[in-house]
Amino acid sequence: MSDQPPPRVRVTGPPRRRADVVRPAGTREIDAETALGEVFMRSLLREQLVLALQVLAALALTVGLLPLLFHLVPSLGAVRVGPVPLAWLLLGVFTYPWLVLLGWLYIRRVESNERDFADLVTTVLPEDEI
Repeated sequence: MSDQPPPRVRVTGPPRRRADVVRPAGTREIDAETALGEVFMRSLLREQLVLALQVLAALALTVGLLPLLFHLVPSLGAVRVGPVPLAWLLLGVFTYPWLVLLGWLYIRRVESNERDFADLVTTVLPEDEI
């Protein structure tokens, strides 16, 4: 009748073997920094930059010009919606849903651009041509 504790067992987690991942040929071109890979990356970066500038322009033309509108048309400062001035509603309340909408649209377009880029990379250089 021995009260020996059970033997210790080392817990290391799941196996850490990496599955063999087959990468499309275009990604190898990008990783190797070839001329074709640079063209791929430049096109993606250009698309993302144009999209970012479009979102910034939409933000500047809507929220950015509100203070100028209230400066140029001082009578708008006296307009009230119920007990709240219109300027407070526009700048303090309606601005935030607009920012969320712009962010949501931006993320959707970025993800779409990246999916299109991934499709382009996999279809332009199939595995057979390497």
